[in-house]
Amino acid sequence: MKAAAWVLVALLLSGAALVGVELGKGGLDEPAPKIANPCQPREGRTGGIDATIQRIVLDGLDGAACRLHTSREELVLSLGGGVGVTRRWDQHTIEVALRAGLLRSVDEAVQRGDVPSFLAPALRQLVESAPLDQLVRGGIGLLG
Repeated sequence: MKAAAWVLVALLLSGAALVGVELGKGGLDEPAPKIANPCQPREGRTGGIDATIQRIVLDGLDGAACRLHTSREELVLSLGGGVGVTRRWDQHTIEVALRAGLLRSVDEAVQRGDVPSFLAPALRQLVESAPLDQLVRGGIGLLG
C-alpha cells in the first residue's frame, strides 16, 4: 500500500474514533439551543459607538419580534427572503413592527445612558425615515 493510502486510512479511522468518543459522551442527548424570548430584556454590551449601535439594532429587532409574536431569529430570516423561508407577515406589518421596535430601543438606550439625550431626536428621525421597506423587500442586503 502506498503512503497516501495509509494516510487516508489513518484519517478515516481518526474521524470514526472522534465520532465514537462524542457519541460516548452523550452527543445525541444534547438539548437543542434555547431561543431567547424577545419580549424579555436581554443583557447586552454597552460602551463605545459600535456596541451601542449593535445593541440598539438587536433590541429593536427584539421589539419587532415581540410585537409579531415570534423569535428575533425567525424575524431576521424572514427579512432575507431566502430559499425555504416563508414570510408570515406582509411587508407593511414587518416595517411597522421594525420601526416601533427601533424607536423603543432608541428610547431605552437614552434611559440607560448609552446615547446622550440630545441625540435622541436625530436617531428617532433616522428610524422614522430609514428605507426599511427596501430591507423588507430584500432590496438592501443583510450581508453587506
